[in-house]
Amino acid sequence: MFHKVKAVSALDDYKLMVQFAEGITKIYDLKPLIKEVPVFKSLEDIPELYETVEVDSGGYGIIWNDDLDLSCDELFENGNRVKSPFDGLIAFTDATTLWGLNESTLRKAIAYGKLINGIDACKFGKQWVVSEKAMEREYGKPKFK
Repeated sequence: MFHKVKAVSALDDYKLMVQFAEGITKIYDLKPLIKEVPVFKSLEDIPELYETVEVDSGGYGIIWNDDLDLSCDELFENGNRVKSPFDGLIAFTDATTLWGLNESTLRKAIAYGKLINGIDACKFGKQWVVSEKAMEREYGKPKFK
């Protein structure tokens, strides 16, 4: 199963906070990899390298350099879920991908009251977000989760 990575942050003690497109946040502990996989030892040997972690293009994982990366599935399956005030909020662009819809479908759903602005969906600056619960209520389970 593919879990698109939206953001990653390097935390203390070689832990990563990873946010996924479906509105889930997980903490991934790198210490076991540093112990067991020689190439990951460089993260401990060169602390500045650890801080450079970023999302791979397309959200398929995270990268440090050409030799160090982790897949989105590894991060999702072996990370520990943490509660966040943003759990279950999904950007319209991600919701349309997960449910196989057009973004205009969601905008029309708000205009016609199917999704209620301020309760089911909300605009932050130029970006609309929608709750996972509202999407499941109106469109069923995601098709591409």
